[in-house]
Amino acid sequence: MSSSKWYDRIQEVKQFLEARFSIRPKLAIVFGSGLAGEFLSRAGFNTEISFEEIPYLEKSTVMGHGGRVYAGLLKDIPILVSDGRFHYYEGYSMAQVVFPIRVYASLGVEEILFTNASGALNPRLKVGDIMVVKDHLNLTGRNPLRGPQDDRLGPRFVDMTDAYDPALIKSLLRAGRRLRMTLPQGIYAGILGPAYETPAEIRMYRKLGGDAIGMSTVPEVIAARHAGLKVAVLSCITNVLEGPKKGLLSHEKVVKEAGKIQYNLARLLEEYLCDRN
Repeated sequence: MSSSKWYDRIQEVKQFLEARFSIRPKLAIVFGSGLAGEFLSRAGFNTEISFEEIPYLEKSTVMGHGGRVYAGLLKDIPILVSDGRFHYYEGYSMAQVVFPIRVYASLGVEEILFTNASGALNPRLKVGDIMVVKDHLNLTGRNPLRGPQDDRLGPRFVDMTDAYDPALIKSLLRAGRRLRMTLPQGIYAGILGPAYETPAEIRMYRKLGGDAIGMSTVPEVIAARHAGLKVAVLSCITNVLEGPKKGLLSHEKVVKEAGKIQYNLARLLEEYLCDRN
């Protein structure tokens, strides 16, 4: 599909959502596997739309991704929340994966915070930790900006030096300190999935400098920076990767552990919003 057709679709979805929303969101939060429930139950948003109702959005097929968009005021901030995302491994193109991010930017969103469930490469991380991402390794071999250029969506070349906004990182760390939460910082390694890593791959990713690893987020971060959004990311550690181990990894276990992190994540996000206000 040509870049002009993607732009036209973005404008169409923008108009659809503006007609449904009572606010004009300035901040967006995207939730990963099994992480949204507690935050949503506390927020009480007045607008809720399923992905399938929204033109050109795909169906969320992964457990733990509710496939719904919410909007409203929280801590006096107009906010949009996505319960779930799309993944390349589901069979979608990179353009489809990042399409929601481009739509959010078109609505006037200025800051976006991504969350994900991830595995720990760094042995100092443990299950239940919430890691503030300070940089990433794009190990997918893919880039959502590949293809014909459309200046209406962003520049041809994007500087990723400060992909993870220093001011937003400071806000997250301040929020954590006020809640007496220890928030480690680290580098997120993004892979395609859906297979989990072999012991040899785990050793390689560690040597490359990865602290946590997952199958999402990196393409969305690139698209968000392309659109000029400020970005922050929280990686919720749901399993520790130590090479050969007892028991098999499974997405069911990931979602179960993510459910245990929901409470602390919701508290952190609420405190972060107070800091952003």
